[in-house]
Amino acid sequence: MTEMLPTQSAIQDLLGTHIAEYPDFPAPGVLFRDITPLLRDAAALRAVIRHWTTLIPEDVEYVVGTEARGFVLGAPLAYEIGAGFVPARKAGKLPGSPAGLKYDLEYGSAEIQLPENSLPAGARTLVVDDLLATGGTAAATVELVRRFGVELLGATFLIELEGLEGRDRLPGIPLTTVWSVPA
Repeated sequence: MTEMLPTQSAIQDLLGTHIAEYPDFPAPGVLFRDITPLLRDAAALRAVIRHWTTLIPEDVEYVVGTEARGFVLGAPLAYEIGAGFVPARKAGKLPGSPAGLKYDLEYGSAEIQLPENSLPAGARTLVVDDLLATGGTAAATVELVRRFGVELLGATFLIELEGLEGRDRLPGIPLTTVWSVPA
């Protein structure tokens, strides 16, 4: 018997009760959305991951998850759809000669890296992260992934903060989000 997937409405309600909010973290004026309550509830996490699979392309070969929460969500998403998982790491965390890209954030700069030879050219690839806000990290991850010559199927996020125009940093990229909330 096929297991019923939760409805979009049920997922919205579930996330509303499983995402904690911390005002003024990590800086004054920022409302931090914490996914820890979702992660510690196995049934809720499974429901979200299963629902999420209905929002993304069916023929993904590789999921690239952005450090660190993109690992936590991207790995089970990749597992559920039968795709490989590749971590996009902060600088200095990978051995060998990783491919890297430096980028600016609203509060500084950063560098993202992928393991060398981690994505074969032409591979059908999806970028995953927990949150789309201003789009800086997502745009950098997408640009770095494209350097491998993959077929980028899109980017997907658990949460999108509306009004911060993160989508504008990813023109032409198919985007999906599980839950959109005001910033």
